[in-house]
Amino acid sequence: MKLTTITMVSVDGVMQGLGGADEDRSGGFERGGWIAPLFDEEGGTFLNQVYQGADAFLFGRRTYEIFAGSWGAWADPGGNPIWTALNTMPKYVASTTLTEPRWANTTVLSGDVAAAVGALKAKGGGELQVHGSGKLIRWLLDNQLVDEITLLVCPLVIGQGTRLFADTGPDAALDLVDSRSTPKGVTIQVYRPTGRPQYATATADRST
Repeated sequence: MKLTTITMVSVDGVMQGLGGADEDRSGGFERGGWIAPLFDEEGGTFLNQVYQGADAFLFGRRTYEIFAGSWGAWADPGGNPIWTALNTMPKYVASTTLTEPRWANTTVLSGDVAAAVGALKAKGGGELQVHGSGKLIRWLLDNQLVDEITLLVCPLVIGQGTRLFADTGPDAALDLVDSRSTPKGVTIQVYRPTGRPQYATATADRST
């Protein structure tokens, strides 16, 4: 399976509490619920297609609990590709503290997570998708386990909250493989990691 990450972020990189005011108030975050006014039919169609391509899901514990308490608790609305994928496909959680997952078809990865994820990737099929789960995404990138990165960059600056990438960390070069925008200005960018970036080694000649 191809490991893909799908993350909605603001222009300043915030990914916290996008779904609702009380979705995630950790760290005193008070600006939740910012995605709904920016999401249109085209964005919804794209996400439906993304979830339809999933063969399994990988979560960090915090995102897993948010999804389990929403998508995992809602009755089948009928014909919703996101609900169907999340409630029928296998789910894996990278956690050393979760012992009794409440969402059906969930497996906790608590030992050698890198080896476990590698084994999942070695299986045939479509995509092992990671939604949200910023801490997990950073760890996966550090361990060269990510095959594709999808960012949905929303046209607003949040000004507080957890960001996808920390102020300091490993560097990575990315190839842009797809880019589009929705009528409400959400830019959808798909990247593939290609190792470390190249940096200029010569100083510019100021005499020319």
